[in-house]
This record gives sequence, structure tokens and C-alpha cells, in this order.
Amino acid sequence: MAIKTITADEFLRLQKQDSNLELIDVRTPAEFGELHVEIARNVPLDRLNPRELIEGRNGNSAKPLYFICKSGKRSEMACQKLLAIGCDNVISVEGGTVACEKAGFQVVKGRKAMSLERQVRIVAGALIVLGVVLGWQIHAGFYGLSAFVGAGLMFAGITDTCAMGMLMARMPWNQAKS
Repeated sequence: MAIKTITADEFLRLQKQDSNLELIDVRTPAEFGELHVEIARNVPLDRLNPRELIEGRNGNSAKPLYFICKSGKRSEMACQKLLAIGCDNVISVEGGTVACEKAGFQVVKGRKAMSLERQVRIVAGALIVLGVVLGWQIHAGFYGLSAFVGAGLMFAGITDTCAMGMLMARMPWNQAKS
């Protein structure tokens, strides 16, 4: 089943008609703390339990459930998780939080955080350089580290999933401060 999407402008019109729309932001707590739509609730994608989410809706399961992230990819993945358990009333907000801010939604701004994508690029690049330097200086077997990271990047590009990104999302600096 194809994932339903809605533009930020369309979502704003709906929200003005019904102020009880449920919007779930699936970014990391650190990303959420940096900038989020005021009506959004944070449920990070790596901790999203579709059954718990549906059971916790207190009789609102007939109403659509909207998902948002930075660009739309993680919100689509969240929709896929719910579609997999038979919940088909899920919608991904196109363009993410930035599009919602431009459309006129009230947003909450906090401390600046480094995006997951940027963190992955830094770590992947560092591991590749480390593998080359160790392979050149210590033992040729270390070139395998660079090959492994390169293969992981290719796999991430082909499948549009990133194991390193999922791991980085769980790091302490990507969690909300108490």
C-alpha cells in the first residue's frame, strides 16, 4: 500500500479546522529539541512501537495519525511500520518541520543540534580515513575497514536505510537532556 502524504499547507488548513489533530515527530530527541512544530509529540523512530501507539490513542484510532520528521523519509518509515500492522489511517507530512514552519505553524526553537545525516557523514569519513592510514602504516588488512564502511554507504544508498544512522540516533548526545 502506498504511503499517504500531505503538504504542510494542506495540513495547516486541516489543523485550523480541527485543533485536535495528532502529529508525531519521529526525529531524535535532540533534533526535536532544536526545532519542532508546537502541536507535535516526539516518538523517535527507533523507539516507535506501532501497537503501543495505536493502543494509546484513547479511542481516536479512527482519526488520521500524522507523522513528521526533517525531510519526510523517517516519517514515511514510521507510516510503513503502522501499515505493517494493519493501521492504514497514517499520513506523512511532506517537507517536514521546516515546511511546516514556512506554512505558518507555530514552532518551538531550542538549542542547535547537529543533524543525524551530518553525524553519519563525519563518522563514515573518519572510519574510511582511519582504515586507509592504518592499512598504509600498520597492516594491509586495515583497508578492509574502509571497504566495509564504503559497502555500508552503498547499501544505505540502495536501500534508503542506514544502520549507522540508527546507531547514532541512540548515542547520548542525541537524547533529550533531563
